[in-house]
Amino acid sequence: MLSKIIQQSNIDHFAKWLNKAEKITIVTHLSPDGDAIGSALGLMHYLDGQDKEVNIVVPNAFPDFLQWMSGSQRIIRYDKHAEKANQVIAEADIICCLDFNNLKRIDNVAPAVAESPARKILIDHHIDPEPFCGITISHPQVASTAELVFRLICRMGGFEDITLECAECIYTGMMTDTGGFTFNSNDREIYFIISELLSKGIDKDAIYRKVFNTYSEGRLRLMGHVLTHMQVYPEFRSALITLTKKEQQQFDYKRGDSEGFVNMPLSIRGVKFSVFLREDTEKDMIKVSLRSTGEFPCNKVAADFFGGGGHLNASGGEVYGSMEEAIRRFKEAIIKYEPLLITKK
Repeated sequence: MLSKIIQQSNIDHFAKWLNKAEKITIVTHLSPDGDAIGSALGLMHYLDGQDKEVNIVVPNAFPDFLQWMSGSQRIIRYDKHAEKANQVIAEADIICCLDFNNLKRIDNVAPAVAESPARKILIDHHIDPEPFCGITISHPQVASTAELVFRLICRMGGFEDITLECAECIYTGMMTDTGGFTFNSNDREIYFIISELLSKGIDKDAIYRKVFNTYSEGRLRLMGHVLTHMQVYPEFRSALITLTKKEQQQFDYKRGDSEGFVNMPLSIRGVKFSVFLREDTEKDMIKVSLRSTGEFPCNKVAADFFGGGGHLNASGGEVYGSMEEAIRRFKEAIIKYEPLLITKK
């Protein structure tokens, strides 16, 4: 049995909205990852079964290794189809905001969502959500938004309506946001949910292969390149990897090719904190990914130095400046957090 994490009042409130709604638009964050796409598609499949007209809007492209999921071809990219996206947002009875906690995270989609007269619900697991929705389901202790979608569906009595396609998408979101269940995944209820998804017929081994074992030759060569240039700071039990625009061009970089790179330095004995800095190919900024082991709070580092946040062991942020500036902030961070880095926990 699952504990009732989501408040019953939020369950009842959303159920009433659904009863009256015909058109529902799901929105998720900039550069959507596996949890964003998995939770959005999972919810879409469930709502399809409730005879709703459902659309998904994302700000920009998502990785190729997620496009195998059923329904991915229905996703509307705002950067390519803004007119259509604005229309489905404006006409929606309900807007479901998934896997982000403030409107800045949806970039150019934000004005359309803010101005829409639709009822809005937030389903997310990041800290400090902003109050822009009529219903806020925010639980940072939960490992993924996909898990929250599963819990919401079940609490509304919809488990029997979860199809194989829905279950595959939810599992993908859960799997990717825990690094294949290697971090933020010690809650035993996660594995109860997995068993329930298995009962729907998912092949979790095949899903793993589709997500993690379908990369290009260029990705493997890029991986070797960034590891060759990795900087390790043993006195701080930390490591840094970087990727410039020039390097991305050199290795024919495609969105998602650097997925998981930030985790690799954590396999080095003694390293408990890893940071990956990547120049964005579309904007003048540096994307920052942070990972840690044990009790080291990389989410605090993300907030203090990179204008971001996230979870204890997996966080992200941004630097609107040069790679040199981002590296300088990283070095300042490990100096400030040295007491926590050198502890054995």
